[in-house]
Amino acid sequence: MSLINTEVKPFKATAFHNGEFVDVTEANLKGKWSVVFFYPADFTFVCPTELGDLADNYAELKSRDVEVYSVSTDTHFTHKAWHDSSETIGKITYPMIGDPTGIISRNFEVMIEEVGLAERGTFVIDPDGVIQIVEISAGNIGRDASELLRKVKAAQYVAKHPGEVCPAKWKEGEATLAPSLDLVGKI
Repeated sequence: MSLINTEVKPFKATAFHNGEFVDVTEANLKGKWSVVFFYPADFTFVCPTELGDLADNYAELKSRDVEVYSVSTDTHFTHKAWHDSSETIGKITYPMIGDPTGIISRNFEVMIEEVGLAERGTFVIDPDGVIQIVEISAGNIGRDASELLRKVKAAQYVAKHPGEVCPAKWKEGEATLAPSLDLVGKI
C-alpha cells in the first residue's frame, strides 16, 4: 500500500539540532511543508554526501517554508558526535532525528528489518501532515537535493493551483497543464 495521501503516523523522538537535543513529534510536521529524509547510518559513505548536499540547499528550502528532518536509526548522541567530527556534517543546521527503536522508520515503511537500518527514503509532507511525495533509493545510490527542491516546488504549486498539474521536468515559472477532455491524446 502506498503512503501517498496518508497522514503521518504518531511518533516521538529526540533530534540533534543547532547544538541542542530537542524533542520532535509528528506535530512538528504540520503547519508547514516538511521533508523527512531517511538514510541508513551515520559515519558511512554515501550518507554524508547526501546530507551535505541537503545542507547546501537548506536555505532555499527554508525560504519556501519547508523544514527538513534527517532520520537514521542512530541515536541523537551519535548525530552530535558525527556533527562535531565531520566538516560535511558540521554544516547541517536542520534537525537530525535519532530513531534507535525504528518506530519512525517503520511508520514510513523504510525499515530494513534484517539489519535494523533505514532505506534511503525521502518524503515530502504538506502542511496538513499528509504525504505528497515518496522516493525510495537503493542503499548504494545517492539522492540529489536539487531534484528534491524541484519536486517540492511542484508539490507546492499544485497545492496552490487546484486543477493544474506539473508535467515532466517542470521548473518553477514554466507552463503547467489543466487536464481536460480537450487534452486527451494531444500531448
